[in-house]
Amino acid sequence: MADPNKVDPIHQFQISKIVSFGDGGFAFTNSALFMALAVGLIIAFLLLSTSRRGIVPNRVQLISEMLYEFVANMVRNSAGTAGMKFFPFVFSLFMFVLVANMFGMIPFFFTVTSHIIITFALALLVFAVVIIYGFWHNGPKFLKLFVPSGVPAYVLPIVVPIEVVSFLSRPISLSVRLFANILAGHITLKVFAGFIVTLGGLGFLGWLGALLPLAMTVAITALEFLVAALQAYVFAVLTSMYINDAIHPSH
Repeated sequence: MADPNKVDPIHQFQISKIVSFGDGGFAFTNSALFMALAVGLIIAFLLLSTSRRGIVPNRVQLISEMLYEFVANMVRNSAGTAGMKFFPFVFSLFMFVLVANMFGMIPFFFTVTSHIIITFALALLVFAVVIIYGFWHNGPKFLKLFVPSGVPAYVLPIVVPIEVVSFLSRPISLSVRLFANILAGHITLKVFAGFIVTLGGLGFLGWLGALLPLAMTVAITALEFLVAALQAYVFAVLTSMYINDAIHPSH
């Protein structure tokens, strides 16, 4: 009989303790481990790619420069040249989400971004930066974000609450979008992989029947790599757009 943990599509998201600290419930978990690995890999890659810079870049330096230009152009297009002061922040978020998503594509690795608490924490960080900088840079004028220009005064009592609710819902939509896409994709992939294991246990005819789930698993795996990269881009570009609101609150 197959191990239920190997075919259960939810088991892959279970958080488990690696090291416990005392009786207070504090522990170093698999989620913390893979977040640390993601950060460590990013730091190691950037140090390696910039340690021996040359006019003619090697492959590692070329990848690093392409990532730099990709995120830099994203920030400039979304928040203007004034938004480049936030480039390190946006670049860090993009790289972390990208590497964490790619880690999730490796068998037996933990998918950090499949947990809403992680994506929501990242979204709250983004909006803390937006709100703090918005008021620090603009003062009370930051509230113009909720008053679209050109709207008649008699319509403002309706429009302003809508704008406020829309702004407050952004952390939810930003976090849920990333979490839901990664979670749904990994569950779907696990389900089709489970079909292969189940049908394979039925003998020769079962393996023939498993060819379709196998083809679907390969196709979904390729799609998931695309989604992993795309979701990192979406998270970063939306962050840049929200930062633009802090820099230029007037519509």
